[in-house]
Amino acid sequence: MTEHITTPFDVESTAAQVVAGIDLTGRRAVVTGGASGIGVETARALASTGAEVTLAVRDTSAGQRVADEIGGNVRVAAVDLADRASVAAFVAGWDGPLHMLINNAGVMATPETRTPEGWELQFATNHLGHFALTTGLHRFLAAEGARVVSVSSAAHLMSPVVFDDIHFVERPYDPWAAYGQSKTANVLLAVEATKRWAADGITVNAVMPGGIRTNLQRHVGREAMDAMIAQAVEDGFRLKTPEQGAATSVLVATSPLLEGVGGRYFEDCAEALPNDGNMVSGVAAYALDPAAATRLWEVTEKTLAG
Repeated sequence: MTEHITTPFDVESTAAQVVAGIDLTGRRAVVTGGASGIGVETARALASTGAEVTLAVRDTSAGQRVADEIGGNVRVAAVDLADRASVAAFVAGWDGPLHMLINNAGVMATPETRTPEGWELQFATNHLGHFALTTGLHRFLAAEGARVVSVSSAAHLMSPVVFDDIHFVERPYDPWAAYGQSKTANVLLAVEATKRWAADGITVNAVMPGGIRTNLQRHVGREAMDAMIAQAVEDGFRLKTPEQGAATSVLVATSPLLEGVGGRYFEDCAEALPNDGNMVSGVAAYALDPAAATRLWEVTEKTLAG
């Protein structure tokens, strides 16, 4: 049994607080979805350490506005995670070492939508695109050993990866089940990548940012979202500011306390405990299952090669 990891930070800590005193001058980071929500605050905190930060975004105009507002050494590059060619172009355009990759972008509870390949959009964006990006950048991450952060969600508790019908071909489409399995996939990526890339000094961890009102919720009606949040708060969920929501990602990407730690799931700036049946906290056993992680990696490679 590995030791449960805690840090001096907690549910109320902000991204700025967790990087206070950390100098990452000369280090390079990529933040997907860095033009909105917690991505902005993640990028801001990383830039404050002296790191060079690239915002990997669909809307480069929005990305440039964020880069100008943050200041420092912040760059912008285009990537659409649901488009294989776009991800490949980003990878082809990267040069030199990469020390931190924050797989932060995502879509949530979208109406049933498929990519040209027929892939369900949430799985394609949240998992397949980030898998292609992460594996494509592997040689740069391995240059000096690096940290990858896979931004998951408590919504992973809604569904394991349903390997028999990942893309809702046979079963009725459910936007939350689709989102949930894509977030479970984010955790399984951390488990398997850490195992496969340990010799390269690369560690990959998954994080749950917390409940934050962002543009991520644009596909959910306001009334429905308000009702969900009210129920979650009643169940013990705590809403966070974007600055607090970015804290766990930034902690896992930068803290000396987590050197060499990989394959785990963090929430509120600490390693999560096993889920006890609630729907707002903890990590499901199926999300950390090594056999499922290996299977997902192999299925994903085959999918992307098709």
